[in-house]
Amino acid sequence: MRPDGPRPAIVGNDAGPEPPFPLKLDGKVIKGFGRGSKELGIPTANIPLSGLSVGGHEDLESGVYYGWAGLSPSQAVRQHLSGKKSDYKLMSPDVYSALGSSQSDLSAISADQGAVFPMVMSIGWNPFYKNTVRSVEVHIMRDFETDFYESHMNLLILGFIRPELDYVSKESLIEDIKTDIDVAGRSLSRPAYANLARDPYLVEFEGKGELAS
Repeated sequence: MRPDGPRPAIVGNDAGPEPPFPLKLDGKVIKGFGRGSKELGIPTANIPLSGLSVGGHEDLESGVYYGWAGLSPSQAVRQHLSGKKSDYKLMSPDVYSALGSSQSDLSAISADQGAVFPMVMSIGWNPFYKNTVRSVEVHIMRDFETDFYESHMNLLILGFIRPELDYVSKESLIEDIKTDIDVAGRSLSRPAYANLARDPYLVEFEGKGELAS
């Protein structure tokens, strides 16, 4: 059940991620449950839990996390280079502006390398939908004109936002997800977290399967 009271606006130590973070996960983007865009208006990219590398943490707590996502080269990436302006509307304007300023030099990454984007993600069972399998659902905080199924995704998880919750309505779930997005955006805007978007791991895809065309 969703707790009462205001939620923290920022999570994580200002000096940078604390153990066990940062954590690295990677996997191929697959089709998920089909409800992120259709029902919630918040699209997600799913990667199979069995295909993840979790930096030695095989049983990560169910909940919501934030960090950076690297996507392998694809048509979607070429249409939407890192660091370019986006018409993303799920984040509060002031948070979006601050996060955009922190990513100003990501445009140095070429489309042939891939792209790096801010992300918020859930790991768990999603009790509102009563999933029967544990899933990883990543919301990249940008707009995309095309899907990027079969792309490879490298995730750098920098912190924990909140535990997995059940909800009395779809509207309350959407409200909390939008709060998650703002919390992630503010948290990633801090220099110690923004600088980690330049971690070479995020655009290292060699040997990780066929890249999307």
